[in-house]
Amino acid sequence: MSDIDLEVHPDTGALVDAAAKRFVETVVAAQKKRGSASVVLTGGGTGIGLLKKVRENPGAIHWRALDIWWGDERYLPAGDPERNEVQARAALLDHVDVDPARVHPMAASDGEFADAAAAADGYAQELRAHADDKQAPVFDIHLLGMGGEGHVNSLFPDTEAVREEHRFVVAVTDSPKPPPVRVTLTLPAIRHADEVWLVVSGEAKAEAVAAAIAGASPVDIPASGARGRTVTRWLLDPAAASQLPN
Repeated sequence: MSDIDLEVHPDTGALVDAAAKRFVETVVAAQKKRGSASVVLTGGGTGIGLLKKVRENPGAIHWRALDIWWGDERYLPAGDPERNEVQARAALLDHVDVDPARVHPMAASDGEFADAAAAADGYAQELRAHADDKQAPVFDIHLLGMGGEGHVNSLFPDTEAVREEHRFVVAVTDSPKPPPVRVTLTLPAIRHADEVWLVVSGEAKAEAVAAAIAGASPVDIPASGARGRTVTRWLLDPAAASQLPN
């Protein structure tokens, strides 16, 4: 199990600023070391806010040497504003010089695949195509938000998807949050990242934050199973951290 690094920032704005700064520094360091980097993006208000901050202060990121993946996606038509890809492009990707071949969105419902299960299989194949001898490349950063019940990506408590132990990508057809049909990376895929970051704000998430950090069952609190190979970073505001022991 990786080490847990816990940061509590003065407010949500400071949290997003700090996470964006660390994101740039981590990507730049990876590119200096290997010539390229690989990140997994998340949606949600905090995740998209982080991308907007990176757009404002991109530092020395070499955008054309960056592979960009997604942790989950709503299985909706291309261009739907609820899709994480659409929001990420508007916040950041449409404004920087990314290599289109290195941007890897999950399939839309009006795309080439018959259903979400086929789309999940297609994304798994794309991950394998960019890996050496594993199911996926080693991601430098896997960004995660967290829901009030502890879900990450589209892995919700007490569901088949959160219990998946082998496949890296699965379809979700009964998400408790609309829309019900989604494609998601699983806990084994999250654990394939060098660093896993959980960027969480708000008092409504404090109980789940405390349970996850204390080591609750991932079936009950999926965020508890989100661990990086090297480090697991919890980046919180005071409200989200309010139920942690001093």
